[in-house]
Amino acid sequence: MNLFRPLPIALTLSAAFALPAHAQSLSDLYDSARAYDATFQSARSQYESIVARAEQSRAGLLPTVNLSVGASRSAADANLNLPVAYGALAATVSASQPLYRPANWLTYEQGKKSVVSAQAQLVSAEQDLVLKVSQAYFDVLAAQDALTFVIAQKTAVAEQLASAKRNFEVGTSTITDTREAQARYDLVVAQQIAAENDLRVKKIALDQLVGKADTVPTSLAPPFTLPALLPADVNVWVTQATDEHPALRQSALALEVAQLETRKAQAANQPTLDLTGSYTRARNDGTASSFANSHINTATVGLSLNWALFAGYAIQNRVRETLALEDKARTDLEAAQRTVAQSTRTAYFGVLSGQGQVKALEAAEASSQSALDANKLGYQVGVRINIDVLNAQSQLFQTKRDLARARYDVLLGGLKLRQANGTLKPEDLQAIDTLLVK
Repeated sequence: MNLFRPLPIALTLSAAFALPAHAQSLSDLYDSARAYDATFQSARSQYESIVARAEQSRAGLLPTVNLSVGASRSAADANLNLPVAYGALAATVSASQPLYRPANWLTYEQGKKSVVSAQAQLVSAEQDLVLKVSQAYFDVLAAQDALTFVIAQKTAVAEQLASAKRNFEVGTSTITDTREAQARYDLVVAQQIAAENDLRVKKIALDQLVGKADTVPTSLAPPFTLPALLPADVNVWVTQATDEHPALRQSALALEVAQLETRKAQAANQPTLDLTGSYTRARNDGTASSFANSHINTATVGLSLNWALFAGYAIQNRVRETLALEDKARTDLEAAQRTVAQSTRTAYFGVLSGQGQVKALEAAEASSQSALDANKLGYQVGVRINIDVLNAQSQLFQTKRDLARARYDVLLGGLKLRQANGTLKPEDLQAIDTLLVK
């Protein structure tokens, strides 16, 4: 009887990859989070409020119409042959249309740019949500893998413990082998408890994020082939960031709004011209000095010119203020460009490093498996001791856990790279869905 039969890792992993009927893909869980996440809903409401505020800025270009109605009744107590009670009723419709108000036009232009900036802010919130869901998704998968490997290691250590006990009983090994195997078994039991709790916590976090109970992320489908990083030039990614990044769009629009604010301050020195008109209809049924009734209709059309000739240097100081704010917005844009370029380069080389680690860990996994097999054979023939086999088992399962985590980190790193250069979209999750178990 071979006491050193290969560990049933394949069976353990196949059980882990067995897909429940209610398992969800990454895109499915993102759609759920998009409809549930409070932070994203807040960002969307903020966007809608800015759109409504921008529409308010059109009011300065459109006519205004007002209606006013007044009625009065008077009574007099006099010993004269005059009316003792009389009243008046008047209604006026007035309208005004701006003909030349440069500040109003500039305010309207600022409103339009604020909508574009709000769109960029909403895109940024959407990218944050994509990354949050992906992070939580891969955290659950990594925790599941860690638990699977701990259980497999526990099975292997249990077999090694049983072997050590049998060998001690027949006198081919010392009690030290048994005690070493028992100590390693107890350690793995503790690791299993920690792994189970970690998986529980990670699943709670994912459930809270997507607004569903008992979510089951779909695992990656073997064989594991990570997608290539394209384009394979960091400068291309940085160039894309200059054109696509929502934070850079917001900073550029903030500069344009500041420039418009300077023009608004300068426009305060210019005259304004409005077209005005009114129509009044009045009726009187006598006055304090007459019995006569009267009906008067009055129509008026005119132009209203206003020109601020001197405002106590308020206009000049306002212009100086807006020029300083314009310089600040320009500097903020330059700082944002540098930050985005640095973040993009960091994320790019992080993905490259992760891909290299995956290849190295794949080689280490094969080497660790060979080392374990060799130590088992050496233990069987008496040239290795029990602790050598236990250490080789620990090294193998540690390598497997690190390899699984590294694969998830590479996939997540690709999404972080796209967020860093501003090109991340929900559709990018579909590429990851193609790597999952069908």
